Amino acid sequence: MMLWSAPIRDLLMTEFDKDRVYEIKRPVKKLLMLYLMRCALAGPVFPFVFLPCYFKYETLRYRFDEEGVAMSWGLLWRREIFLTYARIQDIHLSRGLFERWLGLGTIHIQTASGSASAEMAVVGLSEYEAVRDFLYLKMRGARFGETQAGPSADDTYTSVVEAAGDAGVALELLTDIRDEIRSLRRRFEAGGK
Repeated sequence: MMLWSAPIRDLLMTEFDKDRVYEIKRPVKKLLMLYLMRCALAGPVFPFVFLPCYFKYETLRYRFDEEGVAMSWGLLWRREIFLTYARIQDIHLSRGLFERWLGLGTIHIQTASGSASAEMAVVGLSEYEAVRDFLYLKMRGARFGETQAGPSADDTYTSVVEAAGDAGVALELLTDIRDEIRSLRRRFEAGGK
């Protein structure tokens, strides 16, 4: 059983698209213009607001590979985030007014962590749709050029037997703990009267 048939998979993400995503290492230069436009709204404190944005732009790096996506930035305090595709739960694409005008997009990647905000925000992308589709396919487990078959009947049987064996050991241990607690309670009640 395949996840997607070959023509549909090829429609969704071609090899060219995959290679384009793997080549993304830095945000596009238009991101600096976006930061300038946003910081200009700060008025007289513009230099103090713009400097952190400028340093983030200069140090921002991305890495997309077969295992996950990595993002790093920072001059004095270096920050790095690496998310495997299996941890990704949700992907959002946002494009504000200035971003649409510059042809940019931001991809917000969420994991199952307890925070309400995104775990990673990939900013300054002009190929935002290709990256979003790539991440979505990787998140769903699609592999390019491969077919995905489900587990065989033997694998399923083995995993069920192993799970039942583990459950049996756990049940036996819990039963022993229950019996010990009962005997302690009886002794306590008999000695306390």
